[in-house]
Amino acid sequence: MSTVRAYDAANDRDAVIRIWREVHWIEKDEQVEWASQCFENLRTDVAEVNSEVECQASSAEGTFHYLETNLSMSAIVAVTTSRIARKLRLAQQTTAHLIARDAADGAEICVLSIFEQGFYNLLGFGTGPYVHSVEFDPADLLLNHPFRIPKRLTVDDWAMMHSAMMNRRLTHGNCRLNSSRLFQAKLNLRGKSFALGYCDGPNGELTHFFWATDKEEHGPCEIEFIAYNNHEQFLELLALIRSLGDQIRLVRLTEPPEIQLQDLIKQPFRGRMVSENGPYRQSIEGVGYWQARICNLAACIAKTHLEGPRLQFNLKLDDPIEKYLDSESPWRGVSGEYVISLGPESNAKLGTSPELPTLKASLGAFTRLWLGVRPATGLAVTDDLDGSPALLSALDQTLRLPNPGLGGWEF
Repeated sequence: MSTVRAYDAANDRDAVIRIWREVHWIEKDEQVEWASQCFENLRTDVAEVNSEVECQASSAEGTFHYLETNLSMSAIVAVTTSRIARKLRLAQQTTAHLIARDAADGAEICVLSIFEQGFYNLLGFGTGPYVHSVEFDPADLLLNHPFRIPKRLTVDDWAMMHSAMMNRRLTHGNCRLNSSRLFQAKLNLRGKSFALGYCDGPNGELTHFFWATDKEEHGPCEIEFIAYNNHEQFLELLALIRSLGDQIRLVRLTEPPEIQLQDLIKQPFRGRMVSENGPYRQSIEGVGYWQARICNLAACIAKTHLEGPRLQFNLKLDDPIEKYLDSESPWRGVSGEYVISLGPESNAKLGTSPELPTLKASLGAFTRLWLGVRPATGLAVTDDLDGSPALLSALDQTLRLPNPGLGGWEF
């Protein structure tokens, strides 16, 4: 039998560290200290099998930027199960337990990265849009933008880097994690890395920088964190990256949602062809690797301010997470029937109106619609969303949103 409960640092730390070693999240003894610091700055639930902790799920508090407003966010940053407890649904039960606690404490939305599509759909998550990972030779950047000598940053500068990430330019879908100590631990858990940036704030604050991991003399070099306040600063960082092209042969960068990096790369198709079978293969690849789910429907809809035509409809919503929660859970998901009103001021109220059309949807599909991942007419083809052609077309017109993206902060 399995039991899901809150993490107890005094009694559970060694068991969770053992699991992390088993799955190779920890490979060196010096990483144990930083993994422990992660737990100190996360909310963690564990599952016991035969009185031993064999599964762990952890979340971090943060914000999710929706259009021009912020939602309180639970970010699921670590879920793992030991090798002796697979296929017991422990990860789903433990994660559901954790989400319920976060939602009861005020989380309006929950976000996570996936190892495979389908697993977290069972907890009400829907897949985000394709995220483009661009691998390019930095010497091929088509930039004449000037750059200055940067400041060399190290893990000791974690506080100023976290501050820059929190204060960076935000677009629709961007996320921020509140804990600076968690950010410090993550930097120290990484392998060989370097960071460069500029302190242009009025009091010398770090305004724009990037943090990158690299393995060999010539790369590949992966930019894991990037922050800037405006596009001038972004171009200066790109120009700085270009300057590294004398030595580094490949850089991997997640494309910002509002930028098409292919515009700035010399002969990207030629580069892909000539490097195809080599160690520095250039490419542009897209994958939907993150998912989200609404945790407080009324709050999320109330913070939805749209310029399109006003629209009202009934929503019959199915949230599957309830199947994984026990009867004592402080929160039971958001299944139910609602009247939704979308426009400059929006709201969601329990009930139905016989005069309005009805949309039937799983929570994952509705979350994708509300985020702007895909239009209603497209989701009706590939996901669990159903309504009349007229209603789907009206939703397409009303929910015209920018492409959501996490914005340089991966977790």
